[in-house]
Amino acid sequence: MSKFYVMGNYTPKALQGFIKNPSQDRAAAASELSKTIGVTLASFDIVRGQYDFIAAVDAPNFESTAALKMVVVASGNIENLTILEAVDMKNIATLASTSMAGYTPPS
Repeated sequence: MSKFYVMGNYTPKALQGFIKNPSQDRAAAASELSKTIGVTLASFDIVRGQYDFIAAVDAPNFESTAALKMVVVASGNIENLTILEAVDMKNIATLASTSMAGYTPPS
């Protein structure tokens, strides 16, 4: 499993839904949708700032997370959805170190 962070903004359509029903649980809805393709919602928060929400999910691969993006953006309730993948910096640095050992920069 890989960890992804998903951030996005609600559309005016979604905000109208919140106003109509302020007690709706978006985390529960996101969790149920995620389960349909084997993704686990680890956390979901409404936030201040550039994005309206951020979620942490555990997914088998990027494609599963991208499929969720496709579904929620197609619903018309979410826009500006960004997916970030957590990475192993030690592994990246190790690969870079190995590559750098045989690299001659252009002069």
